[in-house]
Amino acid sequence: MSRCHLNVEGINAEVATGQWEFQIFSKGAKDAGDQVWVARYLIERTAEKYGLAINWHCKPVSGDWNGSGMHANFSNSLLRNAGSKGAYDTVCQAFGVSPEIIKAHIDAYGADNHLRLTGLHETQSIDKFSYGVSDRGASIRIPIATVENGWKGWLEDRRPNSAADPYKVAARIIKTVKMAEVMAPVHQNGNGVLVK
Repeated sequence: MSRCHLNVEGINAEVATGQWEFQIFSKGAKDAGDQVWVARYLIERTAEKYGLAINWHCKPVSGDWNGSGMHANFSNSLLRNAGSKGAYDTVCQAFGVSPEIIKAHIDAYGADNHLRLTGLHETQSIDKFSYGVSDRGASIRIPIATVENGWKGWLEDRRPNSAADPYKVAARIIKTVKMAEVMAPVHQNGNGVLVK
């Protein structure tokens, strides 16, 4: 994939039999979306070569199995430089500020997500919102690396499903983060300096 200029950060087996995951890293929402679509195309063509098919459905195997997600890790200058838990709380709370905002995200995060986001198998229920540090069952997970780096880093929205349109996912996340930045209260950092 590197010859195709795709930044594949990792590939690993997942919980269900035959379930695999790959991670794409890119700076910028458009480039990230482009890379996901190109990677999907290349995986489909490679599978065809070996007589295999790819199932992108978010719950390819019914029953007591994890579904398939397209977790979206995201950051901006606020998150990379915040230096305060309060700033992260403000951004995370914007994602669950109302049932309408929760639904707007779910609507952009792929079809049939109600089969995957049940509150079981490392997911939050589709109609609820939660966030937490290293919480694999939350809607948004705050990576421990962000906390260990003095609240400077990124967030992971765990709700988008494996068949979601990455452009729609990114657009919805960006809209909510921008809303959070407008709402963001001023916080005092460890040096007594007021920061937004």
